[in-house]
This record gives sequence, C-alpha cells and structure tokens, in this order.
Amino acid sequence: MADALTMTGVQAGYGEVAVLHDFSLTLARGEVLCLLGRNGAGKTTALKTIMGLVRASAGSIRLGDVELTALPAHEVPRAGIAYVPQGRRLFAEMTVAENLTIGLMTRNRGAAVRARVLDLFPVLRERLSQRAGTLSGGEQQMLAMARALCLEPDVLLLDEPTEGLMPAMIARIRETVSALRAAGVSTLLVEQRVDAVLPVADRVAFVETGRVREVADVARLRAEPGLVRKYVGVG
Repeated sequence: MADALTMTGVQAGYGEVAVLHDFSLTLARGEVLCLLGRNGAGKTTALKTIMGLVRASAGSIRLGDVELTALPAHEVPRAGIAYVPQGRRLFAEMTVAENLTIGLMTRNRGAAVRARVLDLFPVLRERLSQRAGTLSGGEQQMLAMARALCLEPDVLLLDEPTEGLMPAMIARIRETVSALRAAGVSTLLVEQRVDAVLPVADRVAFVETGRVREVADVARLRAEPGLVRKYVGVG
C-alpha cells in the first residue's frame, strides 16, 4: 500500500519552545492512523505542523511527491489535506450552506461534491439555512467534517472529533471515517480515549514528549492493553 503522507525527522514548536523532536510517521492510502498520548505530548502540534500553521524548523512532510514544508499554510489545503481542529472553528454567524461553500471554494469544487458530502451527513440537508452557531454540538462537528470534505481531500486530519459528544453522534462519526477509508481517503486522528479509537483505527502511533515512540496495529493493541497504560496512563 502506497504512503499518502510521510513525516520524517520533523522538529517544530512555538517560539523558543520545542514541541516535536525527530517526529516521524507514515500514513498509508486509505488508512486510519490514530495519534494517542497524554495531554501535551505533541499530538495537536503535529497536525498543525502538517497544515503549516506551526512551521517545521527541520525535517520533511510529504504528501505524495509534494513537500508540504515548502508551502505557505494557505496552499496546504489546496494540495489535498483537510483539517478539522479541536473546537471545530466554524463560521458561527454563517449558515450551514455558506460554511460548506467556503469548503468548496478551497479547491474549486461544485454541486456534485456538495451532494456527496451531504449524503454522508443527511441531517445537514435539513439545516442548510440555519446558522452554524445554533446547531447542536454533534451537528457542529458534522458540519466541520462536511466542510473539510468539500475539499475532496486525499488526507483528513481530525483533532479529537468525538470530544463531548453523545454516543449516537460518536457512532455516526466513526461510520463516516469508515466510509472515507472505503473511498480511499487517509485519516490521521487525534484522540484521548482508546475506546473511541479501537472500532475505527487500523494502527495507533503512541506519542510521548514530541516523538512517535511506538506504532501498533489494533489487533496488537487489543492483545497488549499494557501498551495503552504505558503511554496514556489508562487501561
């Protein structure tokens, strides 16, 4: 299976504070890879560095043949990477339809792409004229994912998408990630809870002090629960 995204020896941080140290991982095409680790381990910084929101001071981040560290941040989504940050960052005063249009404009996509995205999130069809800020938390998360998918991305970055959601909404998001995998989209997923990861991930990369310490497939994770305790501190 070909690699969709490769990070090699990446160093990044905020000002004088280094967060990522020799951070390396590969995400295969159509794979769901979860970054798991304690708070402050560097998981969110890794996603922001991929997107160019935090600049890598060393190392390489490649999407296929494209070196992402050479691009300004606004060009990274156009290269084919979509990002759903923690907290969703929707345009609250705009309608659902207007938020989706902003996603479509990023790579000049049209009505056919919007229709396919709405097929994944049918509830949004009923909310197109509603302001995003008035949606429920679960609906806002769906809209954030839908807006990202309007790019028709090769790689989707999700930062704690299930945080604070009801079980039914969590299940819907898992179903969506599984459908995207079937369509060949690669997903890099940050989560805190292993129970949110096991039903959907192919592999888990354990992040500790800004480094990927170990990568395990889900079968091994189920067989060796001590791995989770070692890196996350919970069973």
